[in-house]
Amino acid sequence: MTMKNFFFPQDYPSPVYSRFLLGMRLLFGVLFITHGYEKLMDYEVLAAVFPDPLGMGASLSLTLVILAEVFCAMAFIAGFLFRLSLLPMIFAMGVAFFSWHGALMPDGELSLIYFVVFLMMFVAGPGRYSLDNFIAILKEG
Repeated sequence: MTMKNFFFPQDYPSPVYSRFLLGMRLLFGVLFITHGYEKLMDYEVLAAVFPDPLGMGASLSLTLVILAEVFCAMAFIAGFLFRLSLLPMIFAMGVAFFSWHGALMPDGELSLIYFVVFLMMFVAGPGRYSLDNFIAILKEG
């Protein structure tokens, strides 16, 4: 797989598959943004008490999680730099589940669900209905 194909994939078996991927992007992207938006609105309160499992400081950890949950999720929904935007989202949910929640259920269940869905979407790609596919078509023509 070339770097171009990795970042701007074009080979999708059917429009139905791509519509499914679009639906997944919309559903999980919007849900993920709501978590980030809540954190953004309560930034001042959370900055002092936010978990810091990697030792970077609560404020920096919170800022990075908000970037993943809001801005990367917007790129995820649009299918823009899809796989690149998923990396911070996967990392944040992996840290949340395996480090902060100690890989325990039910406390870490939501972070595990996001982690698994984002991993599967990383492998599947954005689908035909994405900015990445549009960019690939423009570059080809």
